[in-house]
Amino acid sequence: MKATLVREIGAGFVTEDVELADPIGREVLVDVKASGLCHTDLTYSRNDLGSPLPMLLGHEVAGVVAAVGPGVTEFAVGDHVVGCLVQSCGKCEACLTGRTFQCEHPEATLRTGDEPARVSDSHGHRVEQVFGLGGFAQQALIHENQLVKVSDAIPFAQAALLGCGVVTGAGAVINTSNTQAGDSVVIIGAGGVGLNAINGAVVAGATTIIAVDVADDKLEKAKRFGATHTINSTKTDAVAEVMAITGRGADAAFDFVGIPAVTASGLEMVRPGGGLYLIGIIDPSATLPLLTIGLIGAQKRIQGVYMGSTTPKHDIPLYAELYLQGRFNLDDLMSREIALDGVEAGYELLRDPEVTRVVITSGLS
Repeated sequence: MKATLVREIGAGFVTEDVELADPIGREVLVDVKASGLCHTDLTYSRNDLGSPLPMLLGHEVAGVVAAVGPGVTEFAVGDHVVGCLVQSCGKCEACLTGRTFQCEHPEATLRTGDEPARVSDSHGHRVEQVFGLGGFAQQALIHENQLVKVSDAIPFAQAALLGCGVVTGAGAVINTSNTQAGDSVVIIGAGGVGLNAINGAVVAGATTIIAVDVADDKLEKAKRFGATHTINSTKTDAVAEVMAITGRGADAAFDFVGIPAVTASGLEMVRPGGGLYLIGIIDPSATLPLLTIGLIGAQKRIQGVYMGSTTPKHDIPLYAELYLQGRFNLDDLMSREIALDGVEAGYELLRDPEVTRVVITSGLS
């Protein structure tokens, strides 16, 4: 089959023939129908984060079950499924208490070192399947704990976005911050994940939803997703504007940018007792200086958010149903559809602020 690999850090993506093993244990073979391009995969391709080479990325996967291993109980051939990079064993304390995103043994979703590789290149060398998914390929072999069944009514391209961008953005608001009806929130960064956070705030019942960005076209799109106010931080003092809108600061601010100066401003936007939630990151080595006494006096909290504190098998079907009801906007996330061999060019498209999400939908069969 065809797959798009990274063979050298910083050298881009190359499409070539690979061999996929037969499913064993609780593995599910999925015919990939759509695979989204996420900046996390781009970060892995350009920075040495410890993943062996060659590696197969692509963690926003939607497709159809083609075969199942003998231990699979949840899926059958023909099911429409979405993959999620939350790897959970289902047995540790975190998993048993509903915190699968904090699983203590994510390696349980992978093959052990003495088992043959799931993916091998044309020379018989092991290909690293990052996050246990490997969606930049015509087929993917995935543990059933990382898959969720969805309705056949959802288009594959939109369904693919559910497994990362949607659960990360909406989940940060709904799950991590526990935003309530009547709350005020600030979404800093109106890219693809930030737009999902705005939609999540609408679902949660927030009455004041402020989008902050540097691009007017992104802010216009934010209004379509439910933002009640928009602020272009290059044209005005964003902190002062938030204070003017809310009176005392927002109940929660969500940083989808990750630049220290932006993060610091997000903390200033939060009311006493409110929270700043960190999701986006540009520089993995970035630090944030803090005046501790200020945090204590204002009783503010800062929390890192991983995957929107998501329980995939609960949350993904929820967002899928909301989409089918017309209450969660996936259609306007879609900007471009590309072929499997167009991943490198697809990431170039994402540099355009008018492009929200790019999804592979052709060259997959």
